[in-house]
Amino acid sequence: MDPVIAVAGAGFSGSMAALHLLAALPRPWSVLLCERGDAFGRGLAYGTQAADHLLNLRAATMSAFPDRPHHFSDWLARLAGDPAEAAAAAGIRHEPAGTFAPRGLYGRYLAALLTEALTAAGAPRLRLVHDAIVDLEPRPGGVTLRTEGGQAFAAAGAVLAMGHVAGPGGPPSAHRLDPWAPEAFGRLHPNLPVLIVGSGLTMIDAVASLRGQGFSGRILALSRRGLLPSVHAPTRPWPVPDLTPDDLASLARLTRRIRREIAAARAAGQDWRDVIDALRPIVDYLWRALPVAERARFLRHLRPFWDVHRHRAAPPSAAAIADAIAAGQLEVRAGRILAIADEPGQAVVTIRPRGAGADVTLTVQAILDATGIGPIRESVDPLLCRLAARGLVRPGPFGLGLDAGPDYRLRGAKAGGRLWTLGPLLRGTLWECIAVPDIRNQAVEVAALVAAEVEADRGACRAAVA
Repeated sequence: MDPVIAVAGAGFSGSMAALHLLAALPRPWSVLLCERGDAFGRGLAYGTQAADHLLNLRAATMSAFPDRPHHFSDWLARLAGDPAEAAAAAGIRHEPAGTFAPRGLYGRYLAALLTEALTAAGAPRLRLVHDAIVDLEPRPGGVTLRTEGGQAFAAAGAVLAMGHVAGPGGPPSAHRLDPWAPEAFGRLHPNLPVLIVGSGLTMIDAVASLRGQGFSGRILALSRRGLLPSVHAPTRPWPVPDLTPDDLASLARLTRRIRREIAAARAAGQDWRDVIDALRPIVDYLWRALPVAERARFLRHLRPFWDVHRHRAAPPSAAAIADAIAAGQLEVRAGRILAIADEPGQAVVTIRPRGAGADVTLTVQAILDATGIGPIRESVDPLLCRLAARGLVRPGPFGLGLDAGPDYRLRGAKAGGRLWTLGPLLRGTLWECIAVPDIRNQAVEVAALVAAEVEADRGACRAAVA
């Protein structure tokens, strides 16, 4: 058996998997971390250098280590105390709701952790491969990985940690721009509006990028319900609600129960955010406890409302959006796209407003997709496509992510051996699987499970030799 575990993807999910595997695996086991992007540890979310792209969570909750909750906050404090880092530290925002750091600084933090692992005393146990894993085949005792550049690696197992896997790139238009590649925004003209599809946290970042690149024209954000993320505010602890089997029998009952809890919090002088935060540790239990039909009902009707309350914006980011709306620079509409007709230099978009009979036609110069995670079947990732074709993976519940067991092992029509996953690829199997604290905790659990399997194999080998 090759004493190495491979990790595909080196954004936050992959970096956490690698770091916690290194801590859990016995020597001489090592970790092979593979990434197609420009930098390790950053991914799309933390590769930005825009100071206005703030983390959506307080710095106090962003530590890479559950047992060292202040690790990131302490790192920020050291950076802020270094005169040479004054320009970078200027982007840190201290609000009554907490401290919110630029995403780029968090990327630096993650990259620093990987550097520490690379330079640790003793024989190096972390190997970085600047190449994308595009194929993976089970073999006796492990897997063989093949990269886009033609390299091949043998490993005892692999963790798929690619984060938010891109779909086919909709909406289909020659005028579509990538919200995470703002260098193209500088070519936009102020005389025609820009359409952003989606009105969540990615939309907030896209607006900041457009303004940061000098676009001064009108922006329209369109989503099915036209909801904006709520804003963070100071919170206080609230006890985890004592839910009964009757509460979990239907979505309607569970919703009424949570509303009663929020009413009780308000009567006690507390905020609805306190209740939502109290639910966080049991959300995945609630998700699994609801009948399948009730989970499907949640996806059809309540998911947008949950998302805007659960995933909140940093106060400065929310204030910038409110100011843009008040100034008429940004309009948020509820509706859906019926058709897009490309023309030279512009796209004509037909929209059906929510609750209105008459369709609306808009002429825009660019379209940005900020809709977030799509169905896994729409993924064009070559590794996932090949694994699915071989029957080694399959869509998870409701087609949102990959099917996996409680041990994070991937499931398919065929036995895939040692393949695990974590993070956004678990959406559907889990519900709380996209925020930093959730992925960090999953990484710890995956690492412990992988290490236990390795130790069991070592024990079996020793017994066989004896």
